[in-house]
This record gives sequence, C-alpha cells and structure tokens, in this order.
Amino acid sequence: MQYVVKRGSVMVAFYLGLLLLFSNIRTDAQTNYTDTLRLSLPAMEKIFLDSNLTLLAGHYGVDAQKALINQAKVWDNPMLNTDQVIAANGRFFPYGKNPDGTYSGQYYIQVQQLIKTAGKRGKLINLATTNAKLSELQLQDVLRNLRYQLKVDYFTILQQLDTKSIYETQRTQLNKLLSGMDAQLTAGNIAQKDYLRIQALLIALEQDITDLNKEIEDNEHDLKILLQLKTIGFIKPAENATSNSLNLINAEILYDTARKSNPNYLIQQTQTLYQQQNLSYQKSLRTPDLTISPNFDRNSNFSPNYWGLGISLPIPIINNNKGNIKSAEYSIKQQQTITASAETELWNNINSAYHKLLMTIKQNSTTQKEFYQKYQAMYQNVLTSYQNKQINLLEFLDFFNDYTASQQRLLQQNLNFQLAKEELNYQTGIDILK
Repeated sequence: MQYVVKRGSVMVAFYLGLLLLFSNIRTDAQTNYTDTLRLSLPAMEKIFLDSNLTLLAGHYGVDAQKALINQAKVWDNPMLNTDQVIAANGRFFPYGKNPDGTYSGQYYIQVQQLIKTAGKRGKLINLATTNAKLSELQLQDVLRNLRYQLKVDYFTILQQLDTKSIYETQRTQLNKLLSGMDAQLTAGNIAQKDYLRIQALLIALEQDITDLNKEIEDNEHDLKILLQLKTIGFIKPAENATSNSLNLINAEILYDTARKSNPNYLIQQTQTLYQQQNLSYQKSLRTPDLTISPNFDRNSNFSPNYWGLGISLPIPIINNNKGNIKSAEYSIKQQQTITASAETELWNNINSAYHKLLMTIKQNSTTQKEFYQKYQAMYQNVLTSYQNKQINLLEFLDFFNDYTASQQRLLQQNLNFQLAKEELNYQTGIDILK
C-alpha cells in the first residue's frame, strides 16, 4: 500500500511537470514574434496622423464641404428660349428675303437670368461655410477620440509588459526553486505536498502569463488598426519618461480652455450658428426672386425686328414661407437647449477628470513609493529565507502572493495616473498637460 501511494504521488508530479512543460511551450509560442517594432508615443502619433484611413476619409469629407462654398458663390445659369418656324405656306424653313426686301420666316429668342434678392446668395454662402466648419470640427472630434484610444492602448500595453516582466522574473525564480527542491524531494528532506504547492503556484503563474498575453494581443490588434500597420511583428512601446508629478492647472482655466478647444462642444455651438443662419435664409425666401428676360422677335410682332425686356416676379400671396420660418425658429430653440446641456456636460467632465487626476497624484505619495521600494527589496530576502528553511511554506506563499498583488497595484497606479492625465487632455480638447 505504501508503494502504491508513493508511486501515485510521483505520477502526479510527473503529469504536473508535463502540463508545465506544454504550458511553457504554448506561452512562448504566443509571444515569439518574428520582429519587434519599438516606437515612442510621439512616433506612434506621427504614423497615426500620416496613415490612418479614417482620418484620410474625414479630410476628404472636409474638402467636399469646402467645395460647396465655391458652388454657393456661383450665379445661376441663364436660360435660353427660342421659337423657330419649321414650315409655312408649303415651304420648310421659309427663311430668306421677300421681293420687297423684307425678311421672310419668323423666329423668337429669349435669354432668362434669375437674380436672387434679399441677400439669398450671401446667406447660402454663410450656410455652406458653417457646414464646412462643422465637418472640420467633426474630423477634429474623430481625431481626438482616436488619439485618446491610441494613448490608452500605448500606456496599457506598457503596463501589461511591465506586469509580464514581473511574472517572468517570478517564473524564473520558481523554476530555480523547484530545481533545488528536486534533490531534496528525492532525499526525503521535504514533503511531497510542499513540492506540489510550489509547482501549483508556478502553473497558476503560467496561466496568468497566458491570460496576460491574450490581453496584450487584443491591445496590439487595436493599436495596429489605429496605425494601419499590416505586420505580424510586435509593436512595443518605448519606455515612458513621464514622471508621476506635473504642474496642475486651475480647473477654471481648464474649463475656459475646453470651451475654446473641445470639438464636441464647439460642434454644438456651430450648430446653433447654422440654425440661426438658416432662419435668416428662410426669412429671405419671403422676398421673391427677380427674373429678367431680354428677347428678340422677328416677324411676329408689330415691328418686324422687335427687341423687348421681360421681367417676372412671383407675388407672395399664397406662400410666404411661414412654415419653414417657424420650423427654423424652433430648431434654434432646440439647438440652444442642446448647447446649454453640452456646456453643463463639459463642465462636469472637466471637473470629474480633474478630481480623478488629483486622487491619483495623492495616491502616488512619497510614503507609498518608499513602501514599494522596501517591499521589492524584501522579496529576494524572503525567497532566500525559504530556500534556507528560515520560514515555512505558508509564510513564503503568503508573501509571494502579497508581493505579486502589491506590484500589480503599483503598476496600476502608474497606469491610472497616465490615463487620468490623458482623460483631462481629452476633455479639454488639447494636450494641456504634458
């Protein structure tokens, strides 16, 4: 019976070892990229601005709206009307001169030109100009959102790689520890359960690394789409030199800056201007447009060669555009309400992002930095103490797990600081915090 128990324990250790081996192979395969492209954040932003197809499509949209400004400046084409005799008195196209010297045949030519009144043409130019401005602001808003996503991916991958580095260091240390325990296990100096507990800890760590690699791969996927890069290589962020301290700006100044720079808010303001210009245009439509028609008529009037000038002007009795004017007035009130709501939202977004940043700065205090430095120094001592049997397995496992959690918290704090700073820049509309 003792032989069966011992043999079963060995078989458990053997299968756990195989599982660990294949886990190592799978993890390495996921991260074994053929090429690594190391880029700083400014370099990524340059590639992003130069190659992102969404931005390129947006630029085309802006150019299309600007072309409509020139179109609005163009006058309406003149219209040519003519009436020609085809057959008369048994003759086709009876043109020529009669015996008395007069012209035979008849034809009529008229040119009509529409003249817009009440400044309609200028008002249409204003509408087209404002519409082009809206397209520019919408492009800026798209750019703002994509740049924010780029920075979030950059700093998140950076934090994940730092976390992975900690995991891999721990994996190396646990592998060395297990190698040393093999001989002790064979000699019967340590219990089988202690060996398996360390091995189980290593397997759990391998699973954490695998899960982390999947998360990194997801962020890499998003980053490559933003940069429009078709590569199987790894895009590795360069080390970030930004410290966790900065010169804060007063919240009121941030808000005033956002009212001038935040594209989403400026879109609502410009929409209000557009609706006001539309009301002005709709009111101008109450004034009828003028059509002048110089014409020439041969042989169909009291004079053989008749020159005349026609003027047509609609009489605004039935339709004086009241419905469209009233609709434009309500549209202004609607947009003013939306703009007021956007202003309130902007203030609260700035205020919220500002206080989040203050909290992350407070969390990254000098006392906490000293704690993490001391904790890192103690980790190696605890590992050595366990190898020398100065502490038991339970104490080592507790410290190992606590150390891993503390390092994750430290990296998360650094990430939270970067993201809070970028969120405040995002809400402001410009990189006001460097």
